[in-house]
Amino acid sequence: MSKVCDLTGKKALKGNRVSHSNVKTKRRFYPNLHVKRFYIPEEDRWVTLKVSSAALRTINKKGISACLKDFEKNGKI
Repeated sequence: MSKVCDLTGKKALKGNRVSHSNVKTKRRFYPNLHVKRFYIPEEDRWVTLKVSSAALRTINKKGISACLKDFEKNGKI
């Protein structure tokens, strides 16, 4: 299962883990993802999405229907 937000498209970034002796090894920065179920009243159905915390705040502000339309219009989903 990939660690990518369904709405915003956020995914893992690459970076270095730096020790006290300044030795650098590769690591990944994962997005803060949550699997949530949303009810869409217009379609009278539940949708399960893997969304980031930023997308959750946007959904709480605008509503799920407006967010899905907005992201679909911008070509993200």
